[in-house]
Amino acid sequence: MAPPPEPPEPPEPAAAPEPTAAAPADPAAQAELLRRTADGWHPAPLRDGDPLPAAPAAALSAVLDLPESVAPEGAALPPLWHWLHFLAWPRERELGEDGHPGGGHFLPPLPDRRRMFAGGRLEVRAPLIVGTPAERVSTLAKTEAKTGRTGPMLFVTVRSEISQRGSLRLVEEQDIVYRIGDGRPPLAGPDLDLDGEARSDAPWQLGLRPDSRLLFRYSALTANAHRIHYDQPYVTGTEGYPGLVVHGPLLAMLMLELARRNAPGRTVRSLSYRLKKPVFAGEHVLACGGPTADGGGAALRIATVRADEHATAEVVFA
Repeated sequence: MAPPPEPPEPPEPAAAPEPTAAAPADPAAQAELLRRTADGWHPAPLRDGDPLPAAPAAALSAVLDLPESVAPEGAALPPLWHWLHFLAWPRERELGEDGHPGGGHFLPPLPDRRRMFAGGRLEVRAPLIVGTPAERVSTLAKTEAKTGRTGPMLFVTVRSEISQRGSLRLVEEQDIVYRIGDGRPPLAGPDLDLDGEARSDAPWQLGLRPDSRLLFRYSALTANAHRIHYDQPYVTGTEGYPGLVVHGPLLAMLMLELARRNAPGRTVRSLSYRLKKPVFAGEHVLACGGPTADGGGAALRIATVRADEHATAEVVFA
């Protein structure tokens, strides 16, 4: 089978602003810097590959206390489990103080940059097969500077197309929000209740109480060195959170576990998800939801005793 075509040559990018030593303190100046970055930053497409071995799926299956791997060699990889692959491991000296990479191909050139994973979409044209090498081509799909009630923000959407043996399998878009400056957004909501449990009458339910061990293992499986997931003194003393932050991608995967476990005969054709409020280690997490009224999909959410919707997802079945 012929290999996939080479991505088109990117146009000559306009000069993106060079990151300065520190972000401006004035919100208007921050907004202008984000606007200039959105207009002038145009990274070229990026191509990478992964042999898609069976070990990562087996490892995450163990982390989730499953009796066996959800995807052994030759099996279809469940939606979103490709996040265990195509990992980037920067050199230690390339990490920032927070553990996140100081720079990267799709990281905008901003000072004092803070990154938040807001959500995304996935189209499944055919599932990835474990053990078959895969190729990914990623492009910058969209940048937009906005000013909300919490201040100036830069919205970045990265689009990835993943193929196996020359056939396009997955089309994914991830939405990332960036802020600059030292100010931290205030944590919304009451103090943590580590004993209370969310209640739901949804037909599909899956509970999880993530602790520091689970977050550490998930960080390792996804090459995520951000200290908010494993460094208690840092996350409370520097970031101002009341505890270790549960990974947004883990919440998204937990919602998709509802469909995998409760509708095993249905194939996910597409999905979208939004990450709205953080969840913290020690909280009782409830993934819940069920089929849509027409039976063609599912509506899913993550709840705790603090909030009914920390994250939401919509699934469309084939």
